[in-house]
Amino acid sequence: MTQEKGEARTCAGGHVYYKTSDCPTCPVCEQERKPRDGFLAQLSAPARRALAGEGITDLDKLSAHTEKEILKLHGIGPSSMPKLRQSLAEAGLSFKENTP
Repeated sequence: MTQEKGEARTCAGGHVYYKTSDCPTCPVCEQERKPRDGFLAQLSAPARRALAGEGITDLDKLSAHTEKEILKLHGIGPSSMPKLRQSLAEAGLSFKENTP
């Protein structure tokens, strides 16, 4: 049944939610998966999924990449970068330098 707020869907976890797009992500499951602390907790869900999809789940792994590489990931936008830079700096790390 389609309503103004979108099509009713049920995820594998049994949550009923409404979406107007083709995005299959359940907002309830996504909120339950959100980390409570750490650098990933500061990011939007698409940014978290983008990093996790590349196996980047800790700051050491993040520091092995250049900013340019991270910005190429679908789900990472310019607004994510200050949060990532700050998290790295607080841990005494930084993004890998671009090589010519």
